[in-house]
Amino acid sequence: MSGWVDKAGLTRVQSVPPNSAGSRCGRTGESAALRRGTGTCHGRVVQGRATLIRGPGPESKAAVVVETGGPGRATSASRGVLVPLALSQFICSFAGSNMNVMITDISTDLGTTVKGVQVAITVFLLVMAALMIPGGRLTDRWGRKRCFVIGLFVYGTGAVLSALAPGLGVLILGNSILEGVGTALLIPPVYILTTLLFSDVNARARAFGVVMAMGGIGAAAGPLLGGLITAAISWRAAFVFQALVIVVIIVLSRRIEDPLPPDPSGAFDIGGAFLSAAGLVLIVMGILAADDNLWLMGGLLLLGFLVLVWFFRSVRARERVGVEPLLPTSLFRNRTSNLGLATQNTQWLVLMGVSFTVAAYLQTVRGYDAIQTGVIFTAATLGILVSSLAAERLAKRRSQRTLVMVGFIVSVVGIGVLLTLVSGSPSAWRFAPGLLLIGLGMGVMLTPSVTIVQSSFPETQQGEISGLSRSVSNLGSSLGTAIAGTILVAGLDRGGYAVAMIALAVVGLIGLGAAAFLPRGPLATAPSTGPQGSS
Repeated sequence: MSGWVDKAGLTRVQSVPPNSAGSRCGRTGESAALRRGTGTCHGRVVQGRATLIRGPGPESKAAVVVETGGPGRATSASRGVLVPLALSQFICSFAGSNMNVMITDISTDLGTTVKGVQVAITVFLLVMAALMIPGGRLTDRWGRKRCFVIGLFVYGTGAVLSALAPGLGVLILGNSILEGVGTALLIPPVYILTTLLFSDVNARARAFGVVMAMGGIGAAAGPLLGGLITAAISWRAAFVFQALVIVVIIVLSRRIEDPLPPDPSGAFDIGGAFLSAAGLVLIVMGILAADDNLWLMGGLLLLGFLVLVWFFRSVRARERVGVEPLLPTSLFRNRTSNLGLATQNTQWLVLMGVSFTVAAYLQTVRGYDAIQTGVIFTAATLGILVSSLAAERLAKRRSQRTLVMVGFIVSVVGIGVLLTLVSGSPSAWRFAPGLLLIGLGMGVMLTPSVTIVQSSFPETQQGEISGLSRSVSNLGSSLGTAIAGTILVAGLDRGGYAVAMIALAVVGLIGLGAAAFLPRGPLATAPSTGPQGSS
């Protein structure tokens, strides 16, 4: 058994024969928890937790990660690795919401309309959703760190291009396409590495609490920071800010070590990737066409549905002949995970839908500038920050189901407050109580929903479920901007704001209904040696 001590202070055993003493790996491609206590590694006595992680191929060797130096040191090392991962989630979420307060500035500077900016925002979120599953699969072929770093470079290139955009087309290329592709490459490794580093339910809840808190803060603080930067300098400076943060993340990511070697020999379902992406694009574009042509909307929605059916049929066909598909159907046989995915989708649909609706309403109807609009969103930022940082403490006291249900209830109440207080009042601060409640509700349930999904599968399926999880969440964000934005733009002077908010409240109630069917008891981590995908 050979090994080395890496920069993070973890002793890593480089090469261990599968099914070696103490491993008991029951099935090909599965991972197995080894043992807790003391053992020898590379001539040194090590103490802590050892985890055997099998590669994706049947002939692959195993990699073992042994946490040494006691719990305190492992926690310190893990915290250092978690910083660039959390910052990555922050900047990607920031990019999805900061443009909301720049609607007037961008449309004036680039000679476009509110609809044009809405399309740019929606396409960015849609590209992430469409490519997140292929991005999750590429982590196995390229390696988690390599995929992460490539995504950072692609994202940074898109941010620089967006800052220099002379028109809407270049902005869509830089922000919507390149930043979307970069996000799809870098986000799956964030969740895979977080899951592998923290195996205990409470420790994983704390880690995901940090990641999701930064994601929620990025989404909620995007309008505030974007407004401040736009008012002080220009909307273009907001993209320069993103590029600078990416540079910082690239520097910090040098301390990240990939616990699994890449497997470039693994099959990649190119046809499946194309079909899944095309189906999602057609559906969201159909929603965007609702205020222009109902026949076009119906045609695009129907075509998108048929393409997705084609995709799932192709997946089944590949599985029947023993060829690895883009997305194995076993991921959908876990009832708990399916419910968790439903809550994730509705959470981000509501959050991004409210963000776009309120921001667009304040700027186009109330006439507020970017910084005024951003300041109002401070209430949502505060709510998400407070409740997300309490994720670990809440996870110890309440079940994941309870936290998700409470989050939806508080968020729906917040939407009701937004409708009640804002109606007929010229004061912008009437938005604060409702946004605060929505922020608190979202912060309470973002982490539990992710933990439910990720903990339902063993380590060997983390690449697949992470891609699916992020795709579902970003699809929710894209649908939120598309649905609420389309309703709002179609009826700005005819109660479009109220109708959009009511639609979002209905979606929130649907999410609450899904959460009610989650398991009532404590959440158990999926055993590494048990049947994959079982509930």
